[in-house]
Amino acid sequence: MLLFGYAFMYVPLFCIIALSFNDSRFVTAWSHFSFKWYKALAQNSIMLDAALNSLKIACCTATISVLIGTLAAIAIVRVKRFKGKPFFVGMIAAPLIMPDVVVGLSLLLLFVSMTNLLGWPGEHGILTVTIAHITLSLSYVTAVIQSRLTEMDSSIEEAALDLGATPVKVFFAITIPSISSAIMSGWILSFVLSFDDVVLASFVSGPQSTTLPMVVFSSIRMGLSPQINAMTTIIVSILTVCVAIAGYVIYHSGKKISNKPRQEKKRWQGLM
Repeated sequence: MLLFGYAFMYVPLFCIIALSFNDSRFVTAWSHFSFKWYKALAQNSIMLDAALNSLKIACCTATISVLIGTLAAIAIVRVKRFKGKPFFVGMIAAPLIMPDVVVGLSLLLLFVSMTNLLGWPGEHGILTVTIAHITLSLSYVTAVIQSRLTEMDSSIEEAALDLGATPVKVFFAITIPSISSAIMSGWILSFVLSFDDVVLASFVSGPQSTTLPMVVFSSIRMGLSPQINAMTTIIVSILTVCVAIAGYVIYHSGKKISNKPRQEKKRWQGLM
C-alpha cells in the first residue's frame, strides 16, 4: 500500500518530466526526443515574468514569515507571564482552519478599505500578494518552530543566563542554533506554500503581479501546452536540489548538536 501511494503521487510527475522532452504538441502523445518546448518557454515572456514574480514573492514571504514566526513561537513557549496567550495563539492558528477563499476575500476588503482611508497600499501588486502569503505562511512557520522549542531543554538557556550571559547572547548563541533545523524547515514550507498559491493571489493581485500558478491555471482553460511540462520539470529540478541541500544541512547540524554533550564529557574526563 505504501508503494502504491508513492506511485500514485510520483508516477504522474515522472510522466510530465518525460513528456517535457516530447516534440509533439500533444502533451499525452509521444513523438520523439526534443528540446523544442524548452526553447519555446525561453521565449514566453508572460510565463517567465510570472515565474520571476512568484520567485520574488516566495522569497520575501518565506524570509519575513520566519522572522515573525520565530518571535511568535518564542513568545508562546518561553514567555510565562503572557495574559493574552490564548487569544494570541488563536489568532496565529486561525488561517490554518479558515478556507483560503474566506482569507482572500477578507484581505481584499481590507486592502480596499485601507486604500480609501489611508491611501495605502494603493494598487494591488506584489506587495499585497506578499502580505497575503505572509498571513497564511506565518501560521505554519510558527507551528513548526513552536514544536521544536517545546522539545528543547530550556535549562541550557537558564544556565547560560545564570553564568552571566545576556538574553540577546543566549538567543543568538544557544536558541537560534538549537532551532536552526526548524527555521530552515519553516522557510522551505513557507516558500513552497507561497510559490504554489493561486487562491489568495487571485484576490489581491494586480495586472503587473500575475504569479506563475495563475498563468498556468488560466492557460489550462485554453488547453494544455507542453511548455507547462517544461516549466514543471525546471521547478521540480530546482526544488529537488534545494531540498537535498537543506536536508544535508539539517542532518549535519542536528548531528553536531547531539555530539556536543559527548565531546564536552570527553573533554572534562581528560581534564580530570
